[in-house]
Amino acid sequence: MSDLIVIAFSDDASAFRARAEFVQLQRDYLVEMEDVVVVTRSAEGQVQLHQAVNMTAAGAMGGTLWGTMIGLLFLNPLLGAAAGAAAGALSGSLTDLGIEDDFLREVGGSLDSGGAALAVLLRKFTADRVIDRLGSMGGRVLQTSLPQDLEERLRARLALGAGMIAPVPTTPAAEDISAAPAPGLGGAPGHVSSAVIPTASGGAVSEEP
Repeated sequence: MSDLIVIAFSDDASAFRARAEFVQLQRDYLVEMEDVVVVTRSAEGQVQLHQAVNMTAAGAMGGTLWGTMIGLLFLNPLLGAAAGAAAGALSGSLTDLGIEDDFLREVGGSLDSGGAALAVLLRKFTADRVIDRLGSMGGRVLQTSLPQDLEERLRARLALGAGMIAPVPTTPAAEDISAAPAPGLGGAPGHVSSAVIPTASGGAVSEEP
């Protein structure tokens, strides 16, 4: 059984980067995707689906190949290719593999203007390593079909990635700097020498500052 993950982002660039990360995860044999789609909503509210594979084009290409082979058998490859392409395009347009388009449009309608979402359907994946890799993407989980414990871990990891803030180096307060003794050689506090005041009798007394 495949698992669905839908993650929302504040802009389409983040969603496309997330899709690229899933592609890399598949190359690393950590996931096996059945479908992956980026859904965007424009500032005017228009929803657009960015499919990884155009099923109509794929069907036409496959139909052309088979049509050519059949046409060769009947000594008319051009006619066979044309018929095969038409049949392939028709079958491709009627086939909705992976995530349903109607569901994806509903997701797009729920997004903020200018926002985007990534919907990915996974046949299998290595949960621990994948969740760790996804943490840097940020975003927020809209919907999953994962077990509850995995979904909670994914939500927490994405929230952590979205809230990462670089630590700001602190400096001592101005009054602390002015109150501190001047550093001596090697960084040690400098020694303050006492003043020597001559007396009328020829002796001397020292006066601490």
